[in-house]
Amino acid sequence: MKRLIKYAVLAFVVAVVTHLATVLAAPYVLMDVAMARVSKADGINHWTHPPRTTETSRKVVRPSPDLAYSACVYDLDGGPVHVTASAWDDYMSVSVFAHNSDNIFVINDRQAPQGVDMIIVRKGEPHPPGAALVVESPSRRGIVLQRRVAPTQERWEAANAARRHDICEQLKS
Repeated sequence: MKRLIKYAVLAFVVAVVTHLATVLAAPYVLMDVAMARVSKADGINHWTHPPRTTETSRKVVRPSPDLAYSACVYDLDGGPVHVTASAWDDYMSVSVFAHNSDNIFVINDRQAPQGVDMIIVRKGEPHPPGAALVVESPSRRGIVLQRRVAPTQERWEAANAARRHDICEQLKS
């Protein structure tokens, strides 16, 4: 009986440790996969503008066919990253996700009708002089996701043209 209790306790401890390791590691592993997929085409600190969403689009999650997406994997190793999203006359949002998948910042067209112009820095690092909007990232790497409502082909083409002017790049000193 003592042997059975010992194995049961051991099994319980292994199960708890495995569960905790999975719960703690999963966000980082999933973001690593997402960052690898997003940066595959255009690299780090550069917007990726995928084609219009269809019923077969499944790069990261099931996307909405009414949105034009853009994504940028940021890496702060070389310093702050400058991100812009030009104004849009309908719903538009820009979200910043840390390496552990936490959404650390979001802004939309109502908060920024003139578009978005921000700098991402490492938490605790100095803010660049003159930067109006600074987002502090708790991690060195993450993803910026931009969404624009574009339910028709005509609106998607307009969104595609607008996002071609957007910036996601290492801040020049």
